[in-house]
Amino acid sequence: MVSEREVETIAKLADIRIQKEELGEFTVQFNAILEYFDILDRVEAAGEGSADLINIFREDEVQPSLSVDDVLANAGSTEDTFIKGPRVM
Repeated sequence: MVSEREVETIAKLADIRIQKEELGEFTVQFNAILEYFDILDRVEAAGEGSADLINIFREDEVQPSLSVDDVLANAGSTEDTFIKGPRVM
């Protein structure tokens, strides 16, 4: 359980200004949040990778892609078979 003094310290470290009148309410809320984390810590996780990932939107279909020449035809500047971008540094 977190005390009001600890909430003040945490608020100072986070650069959050809490009024004295609000300190009790913030302390109660802070402790409630920590209780939820305690509940989550006690939940047993399912085995790793036990759920299969499924694409529910569409089936994957192999389709031919554009040729290198078609892709580079719309590029402003190229070098070998790459699109050349502006120098960053």
